[in-house]
Amino acid sequence: MGGKNKQRTKGNVRPSSSGRAAEVLTREGGVIPGFVGFDTTVNSELSYVPAVHGAEEIDNLVDADFRLVLRKLSKRDGVTRLKAVQDFGSMCQERDAEEVKGVLPYWPRIYCKISVDHDRRIREATQQAFEQLVQKVRRSLAPFLKSLMGHWILSQCDTYTPAASAACQAFQAAFSPTKQPEALSFCKDEILNVLQDILLKETADTLSDPQSVTEEEREAKYVRMLTSSLLGVKRLLSLLLQNDRTALEPRLAHLVNSGKFWKYGKHKTPQVRGAFFEMLCALCEYTPGLVQAEAARLCPAVLLSVDDTDPVVLPPVWEAVLHVVSTISDCWTHVNAKKGFLPKLWALLKDGGKGMAKALHPNLMPLLSKLPPEVTDPMLDFYTTFFTSFIQGLSSERAATSPSESAIIVTSVVECLRYCILHHTEEGEDQKKLRTMLISQQLLPLLEKALANTSLQNGPLFLLVTEMLVSWEKRAGLHNEGEANEDKDVFQVLLADFWEGLGVMFVRYVDNKDADPQALEGVATLLQVMRYPERVKRKHAQKKKSVKMCFSKPDDNERTGVEEEGGVEKPVQTVSELVNEKALGSPQTEHFEDVVCQLAQLCLVHVNEEKSERHLVFLSLLLRSFHTTRVFSTLVELDETTAKNREQRDELRNPAMQFLLEQVVVWLAEEGRTDTEHLVEMVFSALYCCSRQETTRILNHITTMDLQWGIILQVIQRACADADALQSYADWLKGSVLGEQLLGLTEELCKVGRSSSSSTSSTSNHNWTLISLVLSQHHNNEPLIGEVYMEKILEKLHATLSETKSLSDAGNMEPLISFICDVASTFFSSVQDCLLLLSAEELLLTVFQLTAQDQTHSHLSDSLLDKLRTVCAAGVQSLVQHSEYEVKEGGFLHSAALWVTNQLLTVSLDIKSLQVLVVAVQSLVETIISVCDQDSPLLVQFFTQLMPSQTEWTRIRQALPPQWVKTPLLASRHRGVYEKSSMDTWKFRLTTRLPAHLCACALLGRVARSVAFIPPDQKEVECPSHLPNLKHTVSELLYAQQWCKEFEYSPAIVNAYCSLLTDWGLSEGLHSLVPIKDLLEKLYSRSVEDGGLWSLTLENYIFTNNLAATHDATVRRLYGSADSLFPVSQSKLSTLQVLCPTMTKEDRETLVALATAGIINWQENDDVYGCLAVLLCCLKADTQVDEEIVQAILATVMEWRNSKEDWFLFGSDLSKATPEQLNLTVEMVRFLSWLVTHRPTALGGSQWDFLLCSMLAWLEVASENVSSVWNPWVQLFVCENAALIVNLNQFFTSSSPDVLEKLPSELVGEWADFFVEGIYNLLLPLPISITDAFTEPDDPVFPLAVLQSVGVALTYVPVQQLTQNSLPPRFIVDQNTNLPEPLQTLLNTFCPLLLFKARPLQMTVYHLLEKVMPQLPECDGEGDNNKSDDDSDEPCLSPPASLMAALSTCEELCDSILAGLQVGEFAVVQPLSVEYSCILGYLLSWKLLLTFFKSSPSHLRAHYAQYLKRSCSLNKLLLHLFKLMPENPIYPGQGAETRETRTFFTESLSLAVDKTESVEWELPHLACSVYYSTVQDLPAMVRLWWNGQEKRVSAAVEKFTIRYISPVLSAQEISSVHSSTQMFDSMTVKARSAAREVIATYSVDDIFIELVIQLPQNYPLGSIAVESGRRVGVAVQQWRNWMLQLSTYLTHQNGSIMEGLALWKNNVDKRFEGIEDCMICFSVIHGSNYSLPKKGCRTCKKKFHSACLYKWFTSSNKSTCPMCRETFF
Repeated sequence: MGGKNKQRTKGNVRPSSSGRAAEVLTREGGVIPGFVGFDTTVNSELSYVPAVHGAEEIDNLVDADFRLVLRKLSKRDGVTRLKAVQDFGSMCQERDAEEVKGVLPYWPRIYCKISVDHDRRIREATQQAFEQLVQKVRRSLAPFLKSLMGHWILSQCDTYTPAASAACQAFQAAFSPTKQPEALSFCKDEILNVLQDILLKETADTLSDPQSVTEEEREAKYVRMLTSSLLGVKRLLSLLLQNDRTALEPRLAHLVNSGKFWKYGKHKTPQVRGAFFEMLCALCEYTPGLVQAEAARLCPAVLLSVDDTDPVVLPPVWEAVLHVVSTISDCWTHVNAKKGFLPKLWALLKDGGKGMAKALHPNLMPLLSKLPPEVTDPMLDFYTTFFTSFIQGLSSERAATSPSESAIIVTSVVECLRYCILHHTEEGEDQKKLRTMLISQQLLPLLEKALANTSLQNGPLFLLVTEMLVSWEKRAGLHNEGEANEDKDVFQVLLADFWEGLGVMFVRYVDNKDADPQALEGVATLLQVMRYPERVKRKHAQKKKSVKMCFSKPDDNERTGVEEEGGVEKPVQTVSELVNEKALGSPQTEHFEDVVCQLAQLCLVHVNEEKSERHLVFLSLLLRSFHTTRVFSTLVELDETTAKNREQRDELRNPAMQFLLEQVVVWLAEEGRTDTEHLVEMVFSALYCCSRQETTRILNHITTMDLQWGIILQVIQRACADADALQSYADWLKGSVLGEQLLGLTEELCKVGRSSSSSTSSTSNHNWTLISLVLSQHHNNEPLIGEVYMEKILEKLHATLSETKSLSDAGNMEPLISFICDVASTFFSSVQDCLLLLSAEELLLTVFQLTAQDQTHSHLSDSLLDKLRTVCAAGVQSLVQHSEYEVKEGGFLHSAALWVTNQLLTVSLDIKSLQVLVVAVQSLVETIISVCDQDSPLLVQFFTQLMPSQTEWTRIRQALPPQWVKTPLLASRHRGVYEKSSMDTWKFRLTTRLPAHLCACALLGRVARSVAFIPPDQKEVECPSHLPNLKHTVSELLYAQQWCKEFEYSPAIVNAYCSLLTDWGLSEGLHSLVPIKDLLEKLYSRSVEDGGLWSLTLENYIFTNNLAATHDATVRRLYGSADSLFPVSQSKLSTLQVLCPTMTKEDRETLVALATAGIINWQENDDVYGCLAVLLCCLKADTQVDEEIVQAILATVMEWRNSKEDWFLFGSDLSKATPEQLNLTVEMVRFLSWLVTHRPTALGGSQWDFLLCSMLAWLEVASENVSSVWNPWVQLFVCENAALIVNLNQFFTSSSPDVLEKLPSELVGEWADFFVEGIYNLLLPLPISITDAFTEPDDPVFPLAVLQSVGVALTYVPVQQLTQNSLPPRFIVDQNTNLPEPLQTLLNTFCPLLLFKARPLQMTVYHLLEKVMPQLPECDGEGDNNKSDDDSDEPCLSPPASLMAALSTCEELCDSILAGLQVGEFAVVQPLSVEYSCILGYLLSWKLLLTFFKSSPSHLRAHYAQYLKRSCSLNKLLLHLFKLMPENPIYPGQGAETRETRTFFTESLSLAVDKTESVEWELPHLACSVYYSTVQDLPAMVRLWWNGQEKRVSAAVEKFTIRYISPVLSAQEISSVHSSTQMFDSMTVKARSAAREVIATYSVDDIFIELVIQLPQNYPLGSIAVESGRRVGVAVQQWRNWMLQLSTYLTHQNGSIMEGLALWKNNVDKRFEGIEDCMICFSVIHGSNYSLPKKGCRTCKKKFHSACLYKWFTSSNKSTCPMCRETFF
């Protein structure tokens, strides 16, 4: 309660405690004050929860947990109380009954408080908890009932429904329905006490504490409790037994006598008023005596409140009104009805109940029945006012907008009207006047009002009036029910008056040439409802569920009955149900039909005389309901006077037929008529009265009248709408008259559609709809029209569609094709077995062909193609549903398969065309699968038809371009020859058309994937029989994929094809659908027969499925034994090469033995090449071979050198060499290469000589035959020789001394002195020769593989060979250089090649130049000394000119490539593209430049830096780098488990010439590497650039640098200090890595200086801080100067911290040597160019740096000495 820091009352020495206060009160026997405003608890009852330390006897009954929860219930915080109530409930449920009973003494007090809490959630939770308590304690609750029940009843009437519901549930759980009255009787006085106190005593302020509860909450609680109390009295009375109610009457009388109670009827809150009137209803119902006693106050309170239209109040008020007028007989004596009650009632009725009609109007008839004569006199005036006000209410705003309100009012009006008439049927004058008034002034005006109001027409009015008329007719005795009715005459007069009035009203509306169409429709609707009331009733019943009571007009299509009177022959289409409808409730008077006949005649007159369309529509509506003989007779009679052909009339005895032929047909034939639907309806209304023959005759007559086709369409649609009557029209529909007309129409439509594109008019639309309807509409599985005509129409459509395929401008015929599609679609989808017609199958084939062709060919739009596809799917579905269908010649599936195969094999398809074709066939197959199973023989037959024959497969396979050979040949995966090898063969590029083989494989693979699905557990079973020869298709698909994979210089179309296969799920092949054994055997047999690509396909299949490990026995069974592959043919060699790695050791040894025998025992005509190739395959697979065998083979090869020199191709012209000759030489090179890597020590001197001399001779042949390098076999020869050179280099540079000792003694010397020079003199010019001979790197014959192999060999070149090269001299005019001629030639030759679009060449050049870069700075000597110091800014010196020229060219290209990107956006560059080459050349140039810069001494570095600063090259580089470095430079291929993230800055960059993996990450990694080198070697320049950038750029650069570079660079700087071997006299340097600090200590004699260098977080962008450590013997000013100098050096010099410290030490040393500071920069050594002060003033003798003086003169615009101000000379 009291806070610890608050001011305490004087004398109070202990903090307050509510627990202690309660204890004291109890101990002293005092009574706790009751709940404010209540006196409900007995004194002996405990009203608080005892504290733990108050050890009373009763404490033991309350569980500690319960005590805690009960305490929380009295907290102020609502959430705490809510949680406590919920906990209490769950504890009551979980604990033992005895524990819970211990709480009971304290519960009433708490319940009475929290059950009326402000928070409704707490009130609800309280009742739920109470239910748990009740269920647990059961009878033990009895002693506490009286103190609980008052608030329990109050809670059951809570305004929050969930809380009230929970309280009722608790009450029902406590007492069964029979026990409830007893329990309430037991507590009735206590309950009434609580309720009376709230109603009469309490206020908002007494119910809640004004200090802690807001006024708004207090008022809300008060209103809620008032409402609950009033409803509580009602509930109490309703539940008590009658004797208990009587016993309570004196107590209730006390309540009712109170003036405060009666004020609640006028309370400002609707809830209170509503509850008040509900309580009054209960009093009237249960205590009538009490009510009678209080009538004087009760009657005005209720009867004068009828105008209270609040939604909460109005229902109970009107319930109370009915109770009062029923219970209190003299109620009107207490109220002035004329002045008080009725005016309020009239106002309420006029306003339509103010939106409360549903609650108000149903009470009006009961009220009317209870009104005494003194209230209703004079009767006529009363009822006139009553009904006028009533009907006026229909015009109120709410009634006009709400159909439900309007319907309630209408129902109530008619109910009251019927009631009034039934109760006033006497003969008196007053009664007659009243009845006349009700009919003429109320009912007929109401109906007239409805004629113009559609919502009233759709409401229940017409139906109610009809029912009223029928009831009057029954009372008038017109229904022959034999009832004796004394009021018969009255009702007959009533009916006559009504029909007379109605007829006059109808004639007034109809007999008017400008009649309102809506009113006419209203008249028709009223008559229709009167004719068939049951239909409206049925619809009304169907719509009951919806909110709005809307009575729609009867459906036009419903058939109507026929009256059987008259002499008409009995019609066929009688619908008994509707006759019954009429019999049930339609008015029977003759007046009814008289009115109809009169209206029909009027209409006919207006139509004939004035051509009135609206009257014609009205007549159609009339006849739809009244197609009786009498009506038609009336119409014919009217026209008889004007009839011309009497003879014809005599023939036509049937008036309906007369009317049709003489009137309706004439109207139909009128020109310019647009709306004919009502005329068609009229035709069918008349046909109900005609026989079948007459019907056919009339309809044939209409068909041949040359009417618009739209009318014929309407006629057929109307005929089909009624399935029961359709039989009557069958003769006409299937007859020749209609059939011939439709066929003529089809021909005409197709002709018009072809000739022009204007066929999209509405007329044409009608015509196509008509054709579609007659083809697709079937009845009882029979076609609508004759089958002959159906077939002919389909043939015509097919012929038209076929023509469009051959037309190039099919696009112009789109509307026609679209219409045909619509017709075919509805035909296919709705007609069963439709495709058994041959013409239908042909039509379907044509549709399929259109869907399977590319739009560029067919010129059809997307929407039309979609339409065609839908039609095709519907047709195929319909086709295959027929059980007897099979793929027979001439049928749809057979023809489609033949056409597709023809497309594949003869038409060159592009990617789009192939895609469209495959999608079409796939959807066809899927449609078949959706109808049949996957095992369907249809699919098998269709798939077999699709497959090409074996000869066709061979033909299209051989037509594949041979470029695939190149990649596997150069990768040593394939040994093969190609007979017709010419440059044109290898120059061939694929066009945009795909080879037929690829197309066939894709299509068949896609279909097979859909059809032949094998569950995963059946992989090894035999191929499912339902798809034969699947292994052929699968093997061909694998072959096609291997071709794509090997196709060197992979063009876009091959990539697109591969991505198509991936999309279709064919990228893995379909080998899972075929048993492994079958497929392996198939591939092996093909490989042995044909070799070549089949062998590579076999290899790929074995490798990708890991068959060597999992199915080694199966693979071994393929070839049986190794010697079965001997003697080797070309195809067998290819197969053997593939299988060799998977063979067993024994098999390989057998092969080695066979091959060795073949080589050693060679004869003139033997296949030495095959034996050598087999031997090398085995050697490559690590087969062990004895040294003697190796020696013997080498001896044989050396023997060939003498006897078969032409095999070695020394000095030969390679352009004339055959692939076979080149292959043999290559195998010898490979053998020698294997000797170098595996058996070098086995070679003697002569053998080494043979090997090295052969290598040099081959290299010479290669350099002389550069022009022949287009040939893949020549490329292979050069590559293998280069690989031999690499192996030799690696051997001589990397072998251990032990190995070298075993070699011939002079060999190493000869290699270094002679062979290396010989090799590189030939090898170094080779890249230049190749690029001169082949200038276009994108040319298919460009020898990229040669450049790569030669490049790898060149990376081993010694620096000396480069600096003393023998390249042809190459110099550039006006090139400023200090380099020796060989070096300058080297740079001029190779620097431009950095830009060449061939990555291996760019890398080779980089590696060559990187070797010479450290040699170049020393050629610049002391730097820029040739310029006069006086007329120059800081001296600058250009790096090597040729490198800078290449750099500037790259820079311009990069500018244009990266122009569109902002700093920080990552440029994604396509690997190995032109852009890639440009950027790669640019970054490599910079890498070389930075290597050059790093190798330069400090003073030269300053000159080079100045040059870079002037040229702005570095600024551009940094901007480019931030577009090339990825935002997140994470090193690819890291696992998630790595502790430290590896980035491109932490991992070294591999710039291998022959690198093939991760090329896509090469540029980003290289960019990061260049940026790292730049910030490491040129920190000052980077810092200067960064400071000059705009805020966005500098922020992005800093964020990136801090995150990725600064930690790595700082750590490296610190570690370089640690590991530095540089020793300084008199200075020591230490580093602290954790704090990023370097400490330098300088001591000379007795001077001691310590400087602390702190690296910033964003090093090197931020300035390095230099802080003072200890110093001894140095003046403060000097100390500051030195600190400033060190800071300047570290900030402005481009080098490491150690270099900066060395410079500073040098400066300090000079100072101690006596050299004075420059008085401009206060430093001995210049900060950027490291010069000493040399320029002295003649006057004051002070010396300055020349650069400082220059700045001084230019900035001050004077040439005076800074010290003495004299003119400086």
